[in-house]
This record gives sequence, C-alpha cells and structure tokens, in this order.
Amino acid sequence: QVQVVESGGGLVQAGGSLRLSCAASGSIFSINAMGWYRQAPGKQREVVARITSAGGIHLADSVKGRFAINRDDAKNTVYLQMNSLKPEDTAVYYCNVNLIPRRNTYASNYWGQGTQVTVSS
Repeated sequence: QVQVVESGGGLVQAGGSLRLSCAASGSIFSINAMGWYRQAPGKQREVVARITSAGGIHLADSVKGRFAINRDDAKNTVYLQMNSLKPEDTAVYYCNVNLIPRRNTYASNYWGQGTQVTVSS
C-alpha cells in the first residue's frame, strides 16, 4: 500500500507564513509529479502548485510571488512554503502524488487526507 500524509497546517494571521509538508511512503517504485491543491468552503478544488520529477514548477497565478514548492526525493517529500498569507488562502490543502507502486506498470494519483489552513484578517 501507499500512504500520503500531510502536516503543517494551522491558524495564522494575515501576512504570516506556514510551511506544509507531504510525505509518500509504502510500496513505491517511482514518483512523478507532486503537488498541492486546495478547497475552500463552497468552492471547487483547485491546483496551487505542482513540481515534476525533473523540477519543473507550476504555480497558480493567485500564489505566484508568495508561495514556493520544492521536493526532497530522498525522503519522498514535497513542501509548500506559504508567505504573505491572505484570508482568501483559507482552505483545506491536499497533497497529490503521482507515482508508480511496486509491481505496477502504470502511474496513479494518491491523495492525502488534507490539512486545514486558516488565515485570519
């Protein structure tokens, strides 16, 4: 089995910072892209940031200049550094990992359970 576990959410004042972490573990052959999505109440889940195995990065326009994503392949971990947080960043943040499990020949998407980020004004 494969597990994806996030950590690092919480409550922060506007202008503050948080760092989210997401670790994939279990029976993994290789990891492709890793990323973060978020879902605010009453809204659809949206991509925040993604990073490929080659280091290519996509950031949503709403977070460019404030958020950064990086990964540590030795630890199967992806990080989201969030600076200059705004109340509109309040959401549940989900980690997504596209990987090939051992004894498989195709990649699948795995999701974490989500971590709440609340930014107060």
